[in-house]
Amino acid sequence: MPPKTPAQKLLAWYDMHARVLPWRARKGERADPYRVWLSEIMLQQTTVQVVAGYYRKFLERWPTVRHLAKAPLDDVLAAWAGLGYYARARNLHKTAQAVAGELGGRFPDSFEGLRALPGIGEYTAGAIASIAFDLPHAAMDANAERVVARLFAVTQPLAKVKTRIRALGQSLVPAKRAGDFAQAMMDLGSAICTPRRPACMSCPLFEDCEARKQGIQETLPVKGEKAVRPLKRGAAFVVRDRSGAVLLVKRPEQGLLGGMMQPPLGPWAEDFPSRAEAMKQAPFAADWKKRVGIVRHGFTHFELEIEVYAAQVSKRPKFEGKWVSDLANAALPTVMRKIVAAAE
Repeated sequence: MPPKTPAQKLLAWYDMHARVLPWRARKGERADPYRVWLSEIMLQQTTVQVVAGYYRKFLERWPTVRHLAKAPLDDVLAAWAGLGYYARARNLHKTAQAVAGELGGRFPDSFEGLRALPGIGEYTAGAIASIAFDLPHAAMDANAERVVARLFAVTQPLAKVKTRIRALGQSLVPAKRAGDFAQAMMDLGSAICTPRRPACMSCPLFEDCEARKQGIQETLPVKGEKAVRPLKRGAAFVVRDRSGAVLLVKRPEQGLLGGMMQPPLGPWAEDFPSRAEAMKQAPFAADWKKRVGIVRHGFTHFELEIEVYAAQVSKRPKFEGKWVSDLANAALPTVMRKIVAAAE
């Protein structure tokens, strides 16, 4: 018998050790493209543990792409609050409307067709194409990139060899069971070929791994130096009325946290505003009291520190915004929830 290929070894391991995840089809079942797409968008830059709860709630509320397409964007953003990277939610809604409308409720069954939809890049298109339609495309997420970099001992910085890593990953994809293979790569990277202290002795690709043979598996993939993220500072103004409702305003649709809700904020700069400056930035005159402490939050490209001023009013002043009592169901991103909490 000819020796088994890495794909055959990995699939045999996957048949025994596959993770049970809410969005995965059971053995013998056909994957639902809607569920695959929804989970893959949620999993972009977010962990499986965080996504599981959000995925179940989304599916209960919008069980099909047509249901999601009909939902108001504000409802989708509110349900997404806490997952971060909110452009994903806006693109999710756009894609749902495109699929439910011009595509007649059916997702494209080709890599190119999927890639053309809003918010779907090469990885996500490859993942949906392979998992939902069993097309022979690689799904190169961070786990798969790490496995491939070690398997082929790719020692160049990852950012410079993305195209090569993808090509090497594609070379491993079997003609059949491409979806299982994609998920097997994800599971292998998550459970065995981990970033630190990979469990090489338990790996089905132990004999094939060039990095393991050279003893350099823990040094791969090589990552470039992280850029220092600039620090921005500012002030936030949290005001409640007599009923306890909080004044919130909507952020611009485009840009950071687009379309999400927030308390009124001052501009972000290198330094905190003085109290006099902060009072000029406040939405209206009130008995603003500065809270002790600072709210800190990290974004992809910068760090943010916010001083919080709180006030209570007996009568709602004239100001363009929305007074919200049910904060739990508001489209408040995590950083804004921190700010409201700090006002307490």
